[in-house]
Amino acid sequence: MHSTSRRDAIKKIAAGSGIILLSPNSLFSTPRVRKDRLGIALVGLGYYSTDLLAPALQQTKRCYLAGIVTGTPAKAEAWKKKYNIPDKNIYNYQNFDSIANNPDIDVIYVVLPPSMHKEYVIRAANAGKHVWCEKPMAMTVQECEAMIDACRKNKQSLAIGYRLQHEPNTKEWRNIVQKQLLGKVKQVNCAAGYRDNRTDHWKQKKEMGGGVLYDMGVYSIQGARLGTGMEPIAILSATTSTTRPEIYKNGLDETTVAKLEFPGGVIADIKTSFGENINFLDITCEKGVVKMNPYSAYNGQKGTSPLGEINHPYQVPFQQASQMDDDALSILQGKPMQVPGEEGLRDIKVVEAIYKAAATGKRVSL
Repeated sequence: MHSTSRRDAIKKIAAGSGIILLSPNSLFSTPRVRKDRLGIALVGLGYYSTDLLAPALQQTKRCYLAGIVTGTPAKAEAWKKKYNIPDKNIYNYQNFDSIANNPDIDVIYVVLPPSMHKEYVIRAANAGKHVWCEKPMAMTVQECEAMIDACRKNKQSLAIGYRLQHEPNTKEWRNIVQKQLLGKVKQVNCAAGYRDNRTDHWKQKKEMGGGVLYDMGVYSIQGARLGTGMEPIAILSATTSTTRPEIYKNGLDETTVAKLEFPGGVIADIKTSFGENINFLDITCEKGVVKMNPYSAYNGQKGTSPLGEINHPYQVPFQQASQMDDDALSILQGKPMQVPGEEGLRDIKVVEAIYKAAATGKRVSL
């Protein structure tokens, strides 16, 4: 039967039987099965996937580890055995796009160096899968916008892996800021960094998205943005430096400090470093100071404020488990993501402005 005659026949059947016809093809299509748990495929099996995301996916309730994408056959074999992953759910970077035909995979989690985020987020969206992407979102504002556009075009959600926004201690201090429980914020001071002694990781390679501001720096930027509850209007000053030029070459930043201006004259001083262990957030409000130390660690966040101690022991050991369950639930319920692509874009706008301020020695408006 020709397609036109088939369409006409369906219309006649519908008219004679009272069927409400949504699409000529709907009678011949298989409805999407409603799931209680989403299948996750991890793209890139480095430290973060191996030591944190995969173990966290053993604790999640709304999603599970369904597949992997890796360019290393030995890793594929090891993960297959450890997590009982079927062969049909194991991909490499050459056959990645065929993941579109796999109903086991609902979400693709991109856990690659930042220089590869744009390509694989767009390819995942084009494959008709929801996408989670590790921070930093991408290398440039333009890349972030392209990623957001691709997911929107394909009607797929996009979430950025800011685990802290799903973490209970962070939620408490954010509530203090948002509800002005200590009055308006007057000043913020935030630092995030650790001593990284590696010499050949992507974090030490400019072309792959290296430099501390992209990696740990976004935690300091998040501290400033979420700690004030506002978006910055300018970078007043910034400097980048290194004490190990043999590792952080060609102007790559080992340490970055910056002063951010927010509406109402509120100032945030931030610091980030691969040269020293620093991790705190101080939010000075009209009625006292909120102090978090550590602020952005994988566990053990705690702090104080005039309202009392901020110290929520984790019911789930891995922060990433809460993050992924929250994101999975948003997809299952058809709700907006808690940390959408636009949030990652906001941080990269600040990253670009900080680098510009450091290079020119001038104030940079946002």
